[in-house]
Amino acid sequence: MSELAISSPCTSICKLNEEDICIGCYRTADEIRDWSYLDNEQRLDILLLCGERNLKINPV
Repeated sequence: MSELAISSPCTSICKLNEEDICIGCYRTADEIRDWSYLDNEQRLDILLLCGERNLKINPV
């Protein structure tokens, strides 16, 4: 049985800030471009980075 691919975190708010990070999903332009070619482990790594970027940009 094949593993289900982790879905894109895209929120359809596709705008890059001055640091080249999407203000909707917190991925870089390169991460967005490469998403469909990545395996689940790589996608999870990106999702962790997105969470860190979100907290840095939007501290609670």
